[in-house]
Amino acid sequence: MLDRVSPATLSANRLGGAEVLIVVPALNEAATIEPCLRSLLTGDARLAEVDLIVADGGSRDGTAGIVRGLMADFPRLRLIPNSDRLQSAGINHAVATCAEPRHRVLVRADAHALYPPGYAMRAADLLVRRGAASVVVPMDSRGHGCFQKAAAWIVDTPLGSGGAAHRGGRKSREVDHGHHAAMDLGWFRKLGGYDAAFSHNEDAELDHRITQAGGRIWLAADLRLDYWMRPTLRALARQYWNYGRGRARTVRKHGLRPRLRQIAPVLNLILLGASLVAAAMGALADWPVLAALGLLWPLLYLTLLLAASAGMAMRHRSLCGLLAGPALAAMHLSWGAGFLAGTLRGKR
Repeated sequence: MLDRVSPATLSANRLGGAEVLIVVPALNEAATIEPCLRSLLTGDARLAEVDLIVADGGSRDGTAGIVRGLMADFPRLRLIPNSDRLQSAGINHAVATCAEPRHRVLVRADAHALYPPGYAMRAADLLVRRGAASVVVPMDSRGHGCFQKAAAWIVDTPLGSGGAAHRGGRKSREVDHGHHAAMDLGWFRKLGGYDAAFSHNEDAELDHRITQAGGRIWLAADLRLDYWMRPTLRALARQYWNYGRGRARTVRKHGLRPRLRQIAPVLNLILLGASLVAAAMGALADWPVLAALGLLWPLLYLTLLLAASAGMAMRHRSLCGLLAGPALAAMHLSWGAGFLAGTLRGKR
């Protein structure tokens, strides 16, 4: 629900478009960059005065040419190179080279997303109205093909995301992390921006520094984004491997204690590995009790995956739901493996 404020207060907290800087890091996004930019620049008259920067990491698919072609329609659209390629570095570079004293709010956008009308100004206005350091938004997972749909259905459940507020959250409130939308540029500069060495989890790492410094992060449940899941099992597994490694790096950097929802995939992976080793040893040594005990946890986890598949198929009345179990396993196991790999790499 929208915050209840008087019309006079709302008017006083409406920013001018010239006070907002939108940054879109991009790399080989030719298929989506034009609809993304057009969606960001429609729905509010103030957007005509907004500066929009595309930080391109060396695209080879025509992304840069498409952006240049759109400059005739959007005079305040600019293209800058991002030699470091990573999104975190691209946003930092855009702020360092393009932000002017009049800019009060940074809006981060993703080149593969479509945004609701007036999204950037709504997020910026809310940031000022709430007096927050950052406004984050929930994502509603979506999919086209069967696997994408099944992954989208399961990821926004407690089994898929552990109840993370920005995964399908329905209540506006203060949180410690979410999908980045608008940030106060004063806070962003004060904290040094993103850690440009992070390829993944750079948003959660910055959120930690914001809250540690006393900043407030507001989840705007009424300002939502559609998030398109990876289309294949392999792509989903690779994504969650990187997520796990990124989280491990954040934990190492700040000496954090992982939350239960974060450590659960790691414990599950360790238990699965240990159980299968015990089962194999029991079979080789002709110890049937050890072999049976070793299979207990894998069978329990397999039952959970089968239940997830059946539940999604029945809930959505689609056989596509049967792929929810494999999608869930890819997310759990890859995240856990990535976290372990990132932790061991840090120790070395």
